[in-house]
Amino acid sequence: MEGAFDSVSVIIRSTIMQLLTPDEMRGRVSAVNSMFIGSSNEIGAFESGLTAKLMRTVPAVVFGGSMTILVAGITYMKTKRMTKLSLEEINQHTT
Repeated sequence: MEGAFDSVSVIIRSTIMQLLTPDEMRGRVSAVNSMFIGSSNEIGAFESGLTAKLMRTVPAVVFGGSMTILVAGITYMKTKRMTKLSLEEINQHTT
């Protein structure tokens, strides 16, 4: 089920990125985005393994979950105005 929600998230983010990025910058922005998305899994796996080695498995899982909730909360607070982004606003940027 998580994979389905992740796929929806990827589609929404990709669509917004393509619609709001100026045509002359779209390739560069897409390349940087792909670089960060592609490396995030490897960096996350390294971090999780290192944390589990240093803290042991159960505390590392609790720590990771807590940090995930914290980062999600901070991200939500910093991007509140984007939750109100409507298709009309996106269309205004593209015309």
